[in-house]
Amino acid sequence: MIKKLQSKQGTAHQLKSSHEYRQASFTWVISLTLSVILLLNSFDFAGGAMKPWVFAAFAAYALFTIFQIIITLLIRRDLLRTGEIRRSTRLLGYVQLLSIITGNLFTVTFGFNLVKQQKPPEYTIAVYMLLTQLYVIAISALNLFKPYVSNTFLPAMFILVVVAILQLIALLLVAKFVTNHYAHPKLVWLALPMILTAATGNIFALVLGINLLAKIRKNGNPAMTRWSDVWIKLTANSTAMAGLFFVIFLFCLSVCSVFTFDYSIAIDNNYSAILLPPSLEYPFGTDNFGRDLFSRIVFGARISLIVGFASTLIPVIIGGILGAISGYYGRQTDNIIMRLLDVLYAIPGILLAIAIIAAFGANTVNLILALSVGAIPTYARTMRANVMLVSTYEYVDAARAFGSSNFSIIFKHIVPNSLAPMIVKSTLTIGAAVISTSSLSYLGLGVEPHIPEWGNILKIGSTYLETNSYLAIYPGLAIIALVLSFNFLGDGLRDALDPKLD
Repeated sequence: MIKKLQSKQGTAHQLKSSHEYRQASFTWVISLTLSVILLLNSFDFAGGAMKPWVFAAFAAYALFTIFQIIITLLIRRDLLRTGEIRRSTRLLGYVQLLSIITGNLFTVTFGFNLVKQQKPPEYTIAVYMLLTQLYVIAISALNLFKPYVSNTFLPAMFILVVVAILQLIALLLVAKFVTNHYAHPKLVWLALPMILTAATGNIFALVLGINLLAKIRKNGNPAMTRWSDVWIKLTANSTAMAGLFFVIFLFCLSVCSVFTFDYSIAIDNNYSAILLPPSLEYPFGTDNFGRDLFSRIVFGARISLIVGFASTLIPVIIGGILGAISGYYGRQTDNIIMRLLDVLYAIPGILLAIAIIAAFGANTVNLILALSVGAIPTYARTMRANVMLVSTYEYVDAARAFGSSNFSIIFKHIVPNSLAPMIVKSTLTIGAAVISTSSLSYLGLGVEPHIPEWGNILKIGSTYLETNSYLAIYPGLAIIALVLSFNFLGDGLRDALDPKLD
């Protein structure tokens, strides 16, 4: 009995310790869920008809889901028999790469991870970099079905395709010449173009370029920097990378939409196209003024990201400075600063934001300031606690002994070593800022009504829930997806930055 129990525990540990098996199980569950959703949406229950395009998407998703389940079972068999995944099983990952035509991010990334046994973080980053570029190209290409496109559409698409080809070459070179502890020195000529291609908004390209330069500089040095350690842990976390992918994808799409989307389709009234259902010309349908809902959601992502990041960055800086000063000096300084912040903390954040907007007017700048003010005490308390802890370390006493000024000690020695919890907290609270932005816009107290913003779009769609539900479903799903992505990324960063998990 004891031997049998130990055997079961050993088997469970062996499967749990395999990153490929964990990702394979996660992938088929998500893919199956998406397939069921597509199946349910392929039938019009009210009219008793079937939607052929949606059903075709379901069939494609179901096919790759079945294949994913088979691969998962094969991986399980290989691990239990030999303790490693056989080459023949890894070759099946190339088949899953074909699922890129369905847009299934999870099966595609699993395929890339399965075909390569040793996966340095640069390889994973390069994979997501290429997928981000391809998804942006695919989304932008839908404008070809519209009555007209922007004047910069064709040259912008040409540049995006060229960049995608360069990034594909970069992925192949990284897969061949980069390992966990070594990068070929000539790849410095690859890192620089990758950094330049980040001008399209693809932050993965920037991270890849920086990582390559850092690894080339560290060639032959077995010591691991904190930066590389964080990326090793983060790229091994599938949910965190999926969240990071969606955030960077939206950012990249927001940057490229300036040249690939026509803003007039999102704001100009078109009374000949009022409340049209989703189609190739209008992928998400049109609203009660004939405006393209798909274009409005794309342009609305820009507002949500700007407000979310700005309303988080401002309190991080102000609250971080106040918390650092309070935690370092203590006593009377600490008492004065924290008691003043306690007064501000006693006011509910959303009510404070409503009061500020009601007093100064509803616009984007006032919305950012309103959301920022209420978040300052939280960040100040977080930084204060970290600074009080770090101030007791020996290297801080050594800095004092060498005669360093208080300003130098705080911002050179203490604050840099207190930033990890602030980064994690800011990532998690950006999602709350996005929800607050949409909520205030829904109430008419956020972004100006004529500007495409997810809260404004949702407000219009809520009046057509019974007749044209897609007007509220699509912006609602966009908000949910972005908030979930930030939460997944925040959880991943927390695990990556926590030294207790080393």
